[in-house]
Amino acid sequence: MAKHLQDTTTLHNGIQMPWFGLGVFKVEEGEELVHAVKSAIKQGYRSIDTAAIYDNEKSVGQGIHEAIVETRIAREDLFITSKVWNADLGYESTLAAYETSLNKLGLDYLDLYLIHWPVEGKYTESWRALETLYKEGRVKAIGVSNFQIHHIEKLMKTAAIKPMVNQVELHPQLTQNELISFCKEHGIQVEAWSPLMQGQLLDHPVLQEIANKHNKSIAQIILRWDLQHGIVTIPKSTKEHRIIENSAVFDFELSKEDIARIDGLNQNHRVGPDPDNFDF
Repeated sequence: MAKHLQDTTTLHNGIQMPWFGLGVFKVEEGEELVHAVKSAIKQGYRSIDTAAIYDNEKSVGQGIHEAIVETRIAREDLFITSKVWNADLGYESTLAAYETSLNKLGLDYLDLYLIHWPVEGKYTESWRALETLYKEGRVKAIGVSNFQIHHIEKLMKTAAIKPMVNQVELHPQLTQNELISFCKEHGIQVEAWSPLMQGQLLDHPVLQEIANKHNKSIAQIILRWDLQHGIVTIPKSTKEHRIIENSAVFDFELSKEDIARIDGLNQNHRVGPDPDNFDF
């Protein structure tokens, strides 16, 4: 179990991935994002998650580089993730998209590259491109995002390398138990996006009661719940005080009763698109 902000899980290829990171979904390019990335790294975060479609890789890269200069942390100690967007799926176009992301970020390699959505008829060819990048040593780990069990099963019929990570929407009202069990069985690390349900759970009475018991915020309770379930989590924030608060989840532990109560909040409710029914 994660006991420190820089603790890691070992992916099935031996790569160490931080349990906790900063997400930057819907954060626009600009100084606010540069400062957020720098603040996170200075506070001890080692994982930053972005994507081509977020259109903010330049600012993420700037924040990373400024943090490296100011803190003298080694690039090798950071874990940087990006994702190939739907419009770029396909073998050659995925390879080109990877180069574009690297250039925008100003990096020589990524630690993790993901297929963002399971677009039918396209993601298997993109996976072949990710395998090429991985075999060439240009990315440390490869994975998928928003893949359901049947998508992974289809992928693995032709894949030479199984995904190392599956990043999915996951929070107390969408616990994805079957998917988590499947991924654990196959050695695929589950990572939660939108762990706080885009703020919709921050006044939930059950979560508030548990938060009061531990003298923590509801956000901290949810993030701790992720970690105790063995799920990597990447909450989004641009505010330094929130970045610090979100990471203060390693000095307490939820009881089995707490976890059972939070598990019981599941409604299979999504705030994002359904991976089996999306159109973009």
